[in-house]
Amino acid sequence: MTKEIGGYLELEQLVSNEYYKKLIALNTARNALVYILKARNVGKLHIPCFLCDSVSGVCEREGFTFEYYSIDKTFHPIFDKELAEKEYLYIVNYYGQLSNDDIIKYKKKYSNIIVDNVQAFFQEPVIGVDTIYSCRKFFGVPDGAYLATDCILDEELQTDISANRLKHLLGRFECGSASDYYSAFKENDASFLNLDLMYMSKLTHNILGAIDYEKVMKKREDNFNYMHSRLKDKNILNLKIPSGPYAYPFYCKNGKEVRKKLLKNNIYVPTLWPNVLQSGDSLAADYAENILPLPIDQRYIEQELHEIINIIMEEN
Repeated sequence: MTKEIGGYLELEQLVSNEYYKKLIALNTARNALVYILKARNVGKLHIPCFLCDSVSGVCEREGFTFEYYSIDKTFHPIFDKELAEKEYLYIVNYYGQLSNDDIIKYKKKYSNIIVDNVQAFFQEPVIGVDTIYSCRKFFGVPDGAYLATDCILDEELQTDISANRLKHLLGRFECGSASDYYSAFKENDASFLNLDLMYMSKLTHNILGAIDYEKVMKKREDNFNYMHSRLKDKNILNLKIPSGPYAYPFYCKNGKEVRKKLLKNNIYVPTLWPNVLQSGDSLAADYAENILPLPIDQRYIEQELHEIINIIMEEN
């Protein structure tokens, strides 16, 4: 007998009720892209300028050719090329602003598309469209991603281990301070840079299986609606209200200054994505600097959202 019996108890097996039970569960969203690039034998990937450099970094790391394209003011691709047999268009669903009808339209037009739903976890995948989801953007988990695809990679994958990626999560959970554990968060984030493609860890599966997804979705939608009701007249973006939104994207011409003012009040609003500021794409750079992804997730009540709104009103 090789299995240990007795001794101290490990973490309990929680309720196994993940949101995307039937999708392929992997360790990171960027590795979900690696899975598709390999499985589809992609020759060239067309990616938007307005995007985290992790995608271009993955392409470079894995030896896949890529080329940039631009988006319009409504977050839709500006792309008029005809794709070759092994070329794919990588479409990012920014803030959940592309509907599944939009995605179906692009699928019919280009055929070879990959959809990035990293900011649209609760938007169900379109049948026949390779779709990537990130868990860390929506829930307090150390890693994790889902992939919707009908193309199976002919490669043996190991299962990841997440035990060493919990410090920032447990620290903030117990003491409530993000600033005290920010360095641990950054270290964890940096560790994904060269992480091998693997299946999702048992630990991440366990946590994801115990989340009340209906409650999370409703809370995010309620908070988004409240924020929109107060800020829509000042927001230059014409927004759709998505299912279980990632954040409330507020565009203002003085985004950099407002972000600093929010930070002084312990309200953390990231720049998505700083690498774009020097890209040479004027719209992408403008959006990166001036769109504030305001927090509206399941942790917050209206009183806290009201504090954010007051600061924005003072500056606009």
